Amino acid sequence: MNGSRIAAVGHYRPAGVLTNEDLAGMVDTSDEWITSRVGIRTRHIAGPDEPVDELAAHAAAKALASAGRTPAEIDLVLVATSTAIDRSPNMAARVAARLGVPGPAAMDVNVVCAGFTHALATADHAVRAGAASRALVVGADKMSDVADWTDRSTCVLVGDGAGAAVVEACGESGIGPVLWGSVPEMGHAVRIEGTPPRFSQEGQSVYRWATTQLPSLARRACEKAGLAPEDLAAVVLHQANLRIIEPLARRIGAVNAVVARDVTESGNTSAASIPLAFSRLVEQGAVSTGDPVLLFGFGGNLSYAGQVVRCP
Repeated sequence: MNGSRIAAVGHYRPAGVLTNEDLAGMVDTSDEWITSRVGIRTRHIAGPDEPVDELAAHAAAKALASAGRTPAEIDLVLVATSTAIDRSPNMAARVAARLGVPGPAAMDVNVVCAGFTHALATADHAVRAGAASRALVVGADKMSDVADWTDRSTCVLVGDGAGAAVVEACGESGIGPVLWGSVPEMGHAVRIEGTPPRFSQEGQSVYRWATTQLPSLARRACEKAGLAPEDLAAVVLHQANLRIIEPLARRIGAVNAVVARDVTESGNTSAASIPLAFSRLVEQGAVSTGDPVLLFGFGGNLSYAGQVVRCP
């Protein structure tokens, strides 16, 4: 075994739904204003009794069931999140406890919106190095906990949710080499800070960086996988803003690819956005087993990470 693959994916969105009309009753905004600027129509909001690890465990349990695996077969748990309020126990340990995973290495990965693709690369490296045989990789965030519900420029964006993948050893790699990095001098552009912590961002700075720099980075991720953008069956970018996602997909050159647009229904779920959107594409039958799919996350720090994976 000298490779790793995604054996299955799963996702979870809380039952509560917040519409644009609901937000119009909370702040000075409207459905037309929100949809024209970010493309979001609804977002799912967890209740006060639904912590991040519960969202994560729901998605992880679905991924395990889809893979036909039990918690006892997992030896590494990675949870990408930036909304873990407590420092210890971490979310990975809490998820492992909820699922009954016996004795795994359990680590959180805080790279905000690029968290899942960083965690997926870390799991791939661990499995290929022989440090783990089967990993559970989860992206989960409860952005409603850190939202400033008086700021119409940010509160209209956020949603809660989780997505998960089971990564296991295989003869041929189904997870391409990661392209990752950051722009530390722009780390201030996306923030979750303060007491209590609150999400804020410099939206125009992020937009300009994403639309000008990300196409070439995404193409490099394809090159590392030995593929051209036109070979892609799907593109799953961080679900930040439809005005970023659609132009980016065109500029990457993924002319034959399905483009994930889950942001319209789920909002920006930070580290959950890529696995959640990917799992929903699989569930809907929009991609088939073995299809090459580009996953590319970007956001806080300003960090980015992307890789081409084969669809489970």
